[in-house]
Amino acid sequence: MAITTAMCTSFKSELWGGTHDLDTDSLKIALIKASPSGTYGAATTNYSDVTGNSDEVTGTNYTTGGQVLDGATISVDGTTAIVDFTDEVFSNVTLSADGCIIYNTAASNAAIAVIDFGGTVSATAGDLTIEFPAADASNAVIRIA
Repeated sequence: MAITTAMCTSFKSELWGGTHDLDTDSLKIALIKASPSGTYGAATTNYSDVTGNSDEVTGTNYTTGGQVLDGATISVDGTTAIVDFTDEVFSNVTLSADGCIIYNTAASNAAIAVIDFGGTVSATAGDLTIEFPAADASNAVIRIA
């Protein structure tokens, strides 16, 4: 099916309701396999959307559920609130992925954002690094103007 880069709509309303505390909650990033059967984007509400379609990556040294995101930093650029993360490295893995989901384990695995890699990325007995964009109002992966 398809992956579309988006901040999840459910996350936006949950944020206003106090469900998420992005600099203290445990946030994770899980990889979505190449050619997933489901459709992921703004309408994605939970990590279980991915696992329910068996669309999470499997591969050598990849752990189901993905990895904890480190270094969440909340700041403001102009009038836009942004969240940045330390680039995430999946070490010594063999896998292929078309995208990923960022989700909050402290909020029953509620989805925050879905990212399309723009094609399949692969690693064979090597590192796969998710490089987050510049932490500014135009590029940050999570931003609210």
